[in-house]
Amino acid sequence: MNRYRLVHITEFLYDGPVSESYNEVRLRPIHDERQSCLSFRLTTTPSSRGVAYRDAHGNWVHQFNVLPEHRHLKIEAESVVLVHEALGSVAERLPLADFDKRSQKTTEEYFDYVAPSAYVPHLSELEEMIAAAEGASNGTVGGFAQAASDIIHQRFRYVKGATHVHSSIAHSLSLGAGVCQDFAHLLLGVVRKRGIPARYVSGYLVPGSHSADARQEEVIGGMASHAWVEVMMGEDSWLALDPTLGKPVGLRHLRVAYGRDYGDVAPVRGVYKGHAGQSLSVDVRVRPAVDDAGREQIGQIPAGTVPPPSIIERAQQPAQQAAQQQQQQQ
Repeated sequence: MNRYRLVHITEFLYDGPVSESYNEVRLRPIHDERQSCLSFRLTTTPSSRGVAYRDAHGNWVHQFNVLPEHRHLKIEAESVVLVHEALGSVAERLPLADFDKRSQKTTEEYFDYVAPSAYVPHLSELEEMIAAAEGASNGTVGGFAQAASDIIHQRFRYVKGATHVHSSIAHSLSLGAGVCQDFAHLLLGVVRKRGIPARYVSGYLVPGSHSADARQEEVIGGMASHAWVEVMMGEDSWLALDPTLGKPVGLRHLRVAYGRDYGDVAPVRGVYKGHAGQSLSVDVRVRPAVDDAGREQIGQIPAGTVPPPSIIERAQQPAQQAAQQQQQQQ
């Protein structure tokens, strides 16, 4: 079955009282022709009411405030997602030469996905990988993107802790190592510097079987949270690539948010008032949405949970602080 239940829990413990906590999360999975978000529930402890809106990249953003004093904040997002079989695209065979002829129009339409960003600057060190990918590309846009992904997978080592959440591709290039966030940023750097739009994808990797490959995926996935890239093939057709695993993106890749880089898709960010320090824990669980008898089930929202936030449409809000943490206010 391609139906999965996701639970993402973030907890902050403070060593003293804090108040006026303002937060935003991007935890609701994408709902489109390739993936259906069948249910979504966001609860907080202490309880809160919030609002939700779509940001500039089409992601659902939920904002909530906890104003009274508290020493603990728990954010729990629970979803049921159905992933659909992907259809092949002839756009992957688009010749690079044809793509280059309309590069100016493409750059104008998808400027945010071509321009350099804080995590993905256009560095001269990428030129060699661009040349190598072109040489192995069979002259097509899809071939170039796949070759670039393969090069990153082969040349860079997966080393947990080698970089940090704020690292740009310069760190990974100097170390020859990184994690899934870094490898996604590297692929974005190579493709964008070549003039091809590409976007960062945050999501989850559903655990596989108990094989050796699956155990390696568990280490790489990091509690199921994962990141990969989608490269534009033309006419709003996107090719998904996972340079970390070096395997095709398929039914076990669950999408949550799109962005220029990680800075646009941080799962949790916020600020609070107080001088207390904090500790953070994150627990992510992904499993098939079936019961012990093998029957599919979608959990019902029990009585007493926080009502769903009201939905409003407004412009993207400025980021308050780096991902998965909160910042003190004086």
